Amino acid sequence: MPAGARGARSVALLPLALAVLLATGCGPGEAVPPETICNGSAELCGVSFDQLVLAATHNSMANAEDGWTLPDQQFGLARQLDDGIRGMLLDTKVWNGDLYLCHNDCVLGSILLVEALEILRDFLADNPGEVMTLIFQDDISPEQTASAFAAAGLDEFVYTHPGGSWPTLAEMVAANTRLLVTAEFSGPPPAWYHHAWDLFQDTHYAFEDIESMHCEAHRGSEASPLLLMNHWVAGPLGASLESDAEQANRAEVLWAQIDRCRQERGLQPNLLAVDFYGVGDLLAVVAELNAGLQ
Repeated sequence: MPAGARGARSVALLPLALAVLLATGCGPGEAVPPETICNGSAELCGVSFDQLVLAATHNSMANAEDGWTLPDQQFGLARQLDDGIRGMLLDTKVWNGDLYLCHNDCVLGSILLVEALEILRDFLADNPGEVMTLIFQDDISPEQTASAFAAAGLDEFVYTHPGGSWPTLAEMVAANTRLLVTAEFSGPPPAWYHHAWDLFQDTHYAFEDIESMHCEAHRGSEASPLLLMNHWVAGPLGASLESDAEQANRAEVLWAQIDRCRQERGLQPNLLAVDFYGVGDLLAVVAELNAGLQ
């Protein structure tokens, strides 16, 4: 993005920032009052981030709406955010001399990284009570990632975890640091570009069928405070099928895996990542889990 355009974006954000401060009666870093909505609920404002459950999508960028070959989701990033997705698993690549989100081969589908990040930036700017996270399967450098975040204006919303206890959603909203960013292979610097497996532990993925799903440890360590539950069925050639997601995303199947993880790992999943989130009961299950925190 040209420097002038970036400056215009920053100026355009000023009225929104002032509106948030006026609406909440808070300055930067101050706790927001109880009437503030955090991720759709005033009661969630007092919940710490490590207790929160987020609906997430696997290969979020690969979607049928935008014409990707072998998609893993029905809808694009903007629709996912509008529908309630708050965690995204994204793959970065260098292709044709630029930075993209692609899955494996960019010929099968691609979106410029800056363009995708602008979608996220616009959503967070328009929804000042929403907190979310990203996990990048990173095939580009931290420097390239940071440059794309700056060009998109998304770096204004990033959260840096210093270790130890986690902030409440209210604290993240008040500080306007509402986006946790992690990468599977790289890590800081910058400080906000966390190594995913320092913060997350996860389950295996790409199960052949529902019956083979389990909750054994995969990446990360027992000391990693957050749990990513990978929950999708790999179809032929590793591609997902919406018909499989209709079964995997049923409430009873999701609950069975959640209960298995609670029992075997001693953690409640923080991210429930699925394919074709538009079928099944992902969002309803996540809402029920978060209702239990309030």
